[in-house]
Amino acid sequence: MADSTEKESAKNYQIASERINPIAGRFPHCIVWTPIPVLSWLFPLIGHMGICTSTGVIRDFAGPYFVSEDNMAFGKPTKYWMLDVSKVYAGGSGAWDSAVHDASEEYKHRMHNLCCDNCHSHVAMALNLMRYDDSASWNMLKLCLLLHLRGKNISCAGFLKTWLPFLTLVAVAATVALAVHLR
Repeated sequence: MADSTEKESAKNYQIASERINPIAGRFPHCIVWTPIPVLSWLFPLIGHMGICTSTGVIRDFAGPYFVSEDNMAFGKPTKYWMLDVSKVYAGGSGAWDSAVHDASEEYKHRMHNLCCDNCHSHVAMALNLMRYDDSASWNMLKLCLLLHLRGKNISCAGFLKTWLPFLTLVAVAATVALAVHLR
């Protein structure tokens, strides 16, 4: 039985992987991420997150009472984490899309709070509603960590957009500190 489940999971993953199209901005069954100017320059693991439908349409909680569709608040995604639709409790793609829709509808009625109720919380609600990976305990910290551990950079340019400002600031700070120390 476990072997059958693993084969089904691998098959679903392969099908979804073939449908990912960064040029068209389509990431079916994925969580996507992009840096937030200035904030991500200082803390490169902090950024803006969205969740995609089974057809790859990006939904992100972009501000108070607003969930964007295919127009992320801080630009195109630079990183994505493809999830396995077979891990959605009872329903596959239909349950996935329903959970993304329901979470988006809920967040259209919420005030955005950078620290407590934000884009990561929107994605966590969608995963909790679909009981992804048999869990209802998804939260923004868990998502942030897993996205950076399991996610893939969309391109070299996306990687640089995420890390170059931070590394530049570190280099400038190190240069200034060294200059002060050598005086």
